[in-house]
Amino acid sequence: MLDQKKVFFPNLDGLRFLSFLSVFFFHSFYTELDSIKYSGNYIFIKKSLFGNGNIGVNFFFVLSGFLITYLLMEEKKITGKIEIQKFWLRRILRIWPLYFFCVFFGFILFPIIKSYFGQVSNESAEPFYYLTFISNFDFLKNGKPDCSVLGVLWSIAIEEQFYFVWPILLMIVPDKHYLKLFIVIIMGSCIFRFFVPDPIADEIHTLSCMGDLTMGALGAYLCRTDEFKKWLEDLKRGYILLIYFLFFVFYFFREQFLFLNTYFYVFDRTIIASIILMIILEQNFSKNSFFKMSKLKFISKLGTISYGLYCLQFVGILTTITLSKKFHLNQNIWNVIFLETLLALSITILFSQLSFKFFEAPFLKLKEKFAYITK
Repeated sequence: MLDQKKVFFPNLDGLRFLSFLSVFFFHSFYTELDSIKYSGNYIFIKKSLFGNGNIGVNFFFVLSGFLITYLLMEEKKITGKIEIQKFWLRRILRIWPLYFFCVFFGFILFPIIKSYFGQVSNESAEPFYYLTFISNFDFLKNGKPDCSVLGVLWSIAIEEQFYFVWPILLMIVPDKHYLKLFIVIIMGSCIFRFFVPDPIADEIHTLSCMGDLTMGALGAYLCRTDEFKKWLEDLKRGYILLIYFLFFVFYFFREQFLFLNTYFYVFDRTIIASIILMIILEQNFSKNSFFKMSKLKFISKLGTISYGLYCLQFVGILTTITLSKKFHLNQNIWNVIFLETLLALSITILFSQLSFKFFEAPFLKLKEKFAYITK
């Protein structure tokens, strides 16, 4: 076996945490009180500020596509091939332990917990879809699961579908045809959204989301060419400002753009994914960046447990909602917005750190034994 080569992008961990935080805020601020729910301040924070927080999932997709493709292409360059089975084994060791714990929690523990609190489980999700990593199709068929922890696993399922197919494609397709392959897949996602104009399907169907992952792959391919990498390194600050400006415009005004044209939704994800990709590339390669995420040490450290944060966020949110009801802390809008959210985030971080240290870490150590390239 060749000596392991290290590939490290120090600014990605901070981006991972901010992506999680966006999704977390999208899911937060739960209340049953109409006096809070229909107040101006609540609507502004819940809808105007974080109504598009699910773009954090798009960010995760693009980032995963970029990093996985970069590593696979590097492996192919070094060894002349891609060890597909070892790649799958590395992904299994990284994803499956916590994923299947969440599945166990959703289908076994959650009904027991609801029964303990005098509630009846009303789970519509079908275990088969979750055990086979096609839970996004269960979401399309049966709607949101009763257990919110299951509700976030659809994106993990899509990434696993990508991980299964992607190394095979990169192995059998000659390098010189990668650009054509990536463009065809990205265009295919747009074509799917044209013929299936369903907002939910556009958000969680594999054929729609695959364009985001492939956009990341396209970035990995381009940044390995000397000319494009040099352009990234010398990227002028005016262009950098434009990239972040466009991201914030779409983050806060995505719905307004969708209503501009009947067919805008066809290209919506592709435009957002391309902007996200430019943020990733700017952070990794630009010499003229205003700021690098790696300077935020605490944020970057939390980014290393972003997988646990994402999977376990509803453990924190549901625990907080239960405690808040018990101690009557949910009667005030500012408690709902600030106190509950801070408590839920703290609980999520605590559980994720414990999960990473005592549950995930042993699998991660084993994972590195099957890697030509370490991160």
